[in-house]
Amino acid sequence: MKKILLSLFCLCTPLSAPAQDLKSPPALVPAPRADQTKRHESFNEVSKKGEAQLVFLGDSITEGWEGDGKEAWTKAWAPLKAANFGIGGDRTEHVLWRLDNGNYDGLKPKLTVLMIGTNNTGHRMDPAVDTAAGIKTIIEKLRQKQPEMKVLVLGVFPRGEKAEDPMRVRTNEINVLLPRLADDKNIFFLDISKTFLQPDGTLSRDIMPDSLHLSPKGYDLWVSAIEPKVKALLGR
Repeated sequence: MKKILLSLFCLCTPLSAPAQDLKSPPALVPAPRADQTKRHESFNEVSKKGEAQLVFLGDSITEGWEGDGKEAWTKAWAPLKAANFGIGGDRTEHVLWRLDNGNYDGLKPKLTVLMIGTNNTGHRMDPAVDTAAGIKTIIEKLRQKQPEMKVLVLGVFPRGEKAEDPMRVRTNEINVLLPRLADDKNIFFLDISKTFLQPDGTLSRDIMPDSLHLSPKGYDLWVSAIEPKVKALLGR
């Protein structure tokens, strides 16, 4: 299965394909979200100030640093001049649109922590190769915006209570492809999925109450799993 996925990933839609190409997978076609205009524009304002040195970019799991992850954020990331660019419900195409429409303009962070893709599975069950290609395109746009910035790509967090859940299986297929995006110079990959799992592979309700979003304990685990790498990449 891994060999098949890797082969398909190499044959996926080229990153240079125009956004208006109707043959492009939805995951690769930048798309706005009218219901999130205000939050998107708030990120543009943060970008214009140019102060953030660390950015977390993603969907509701990232946005959750402002909810159940607030205490963990205050302790771990706020002192590092971090900014939260998470929007609940976002898929890869929404992040692509955000980057085309003001996010990061004027911002020169040292590091972005990127975790996106679970909604490509949960909302539409996109093929793993499409989601991975969308993530690849996001990285390319980030590098265009800020060539000196490092990007830490996180494996998509586990989804679904049990290992055989179709969404968990699809997430695992995505994560098989993502290490190929790293060059260990500017782009780095880290899969912390096992951090959240029980020995039998299930997701505990006290870590992910709905088998998707993190509890305060889950955010503490996220910090512990990536803090050493984040600080190393920031030169701290």
